Amino acid sequence: MALIAAVISLILLEYYVFMMLVGMARGKSGIQAPQMTGDPKLERAIRVQMNTLEQMVVVIPCLWLFGTYISTTIGAGLGVAFIIGRALYCKGYMADPNKRAIGFVIGFLATLGLLGGAVYGTVMAAL
Repeated sequence: MALIAAVISLILLEYYVFMMLVGMARGKSGIQAPQMTGDPKLERAIRVQMNTLEQMVVVIPCLWLFGTYISTTIGAGLGVAFIIGRALYCKGYMADPNKRAIGFVIGFLATLGLLGGAVYGTVMAAL
């Protein structure tokens, strides 16, 4: 499970980077908290951060369950795919919101694989 823990740590690190992007966008725009609108780059950075947070609520428990009941190696691989997907999502979204799709799809499919494996593994273990 150390491999799973390492991947979860990388997911958290990536999220921290996204939080810093929000702070940098705030600094460049001059828009102070709690205001969240007024500059498209700030709004995009906030959406990247919040969308990633929404995904993490699902992907981290699924990654842990997948690693426990199916395979740590495959689970870690899917976790890394999620990280890559979120990085591409961020890059695309920050450039143009219409360019976020590929990153979203990669992260979504990785999460779906983890969720499917987590459900299957826990049900089989319970039976």
